[in-house]
Amino acid sequence: MFELMFPALVASLVMVGLHGYLGIHIIARGVIFVDLALAQVAAMGWAAANLGLGQWIGDLLGIPAAVAGYSVGLGATLIAAALFSIARMEHDFVPQEAIIGTVFVVASAATILLAAQAPQGAEHVEELLTGTLLWVTWTDITRIAIVYAGIGIVHWRFRDRFLMLSLDPEAARTKGLSVARWDFLFYALFGIMVTMSVAIVGVLLVFSFLVIPAVIAFLFTSTPSRLLVIAWTSGVVATCLGLFVSFQADLPTGPVVVCSFAFVLLAAFALRPVVGRVAAHKNR
Repeated sequence: MFELMFPALVASLVMVGLHGYLGIHIIARGVIFVDLALAQVAAMGWAAANLGLGQWIGDLLGIPAAVAGYSVGLGATLIAAALFSIARMEHDFVPQEAIIGTVFVVASAATILLAAQAPQGAEHVEELLTGTLLWVTWTDITRIAIVYAGIGIVHWRFRDRFLMLSLDPEAARTKGLSVARWDFLFYALFGIMVTMSVAIVGVLLVFSFLVIPAVIAFLFTSTPSRLLVIAWTSGVVATCLGLFVSFQADLPTGPVVVCSFAFVLLAAFALRPVVGRVAAHKNR
């Protein structure tokens, strides 16, 4: 079990680190499905690349097909990121969630159409949804760790601005920050992360890594440092539990880990009243 699951565990923990942090921003911004939309756009790009577009671009530019394929997925994701960055309207007539939902639906339909043109299209769609976490290599892990570290450094350097844009965009406008430009940087970095994640763990697990730990954290606190600790802790527990159950029951890893995240979320809901009573007792 250790030999088989250890690379998958390490890859998952690397993803939990950055996804858990960015998930807090996503929940605070109220754009819950932006990660699902960007993940689906990345999946659409990967589907296009696997149909020969990646090979064609690789031959044209003289680069490996794998690099070209990633570039197609990333390019599609960055276009969506640019759209999201200008979609934060100053009025409520066109909510940003409407734009996000439209992008998700169109990207999903395009992915199905692209997969329908390929041999074994149904299997390809299933792989894009559930990923191939169990077959991740140490080369993949090293690559995502380096890229995620770079994204983390940028977020740490500009953490005050990113937090202000997520928690109080009106204050950011008052201070003269260009919301559209900073939003584009946020979504572009987010898109880079999602594009790499989708190729390994699939759309469903990307959503689980990002949203569920952040939701669990917000159930108990609103303090940024505590939010991070709870999100990371719950993500690690859900990941380890899912991988263990997947191995013991001989079930597909991706779907089991997603269900494990759901189980930990239900446990958090059950635990919340107990934590509240303990905190009230201490404050007496």
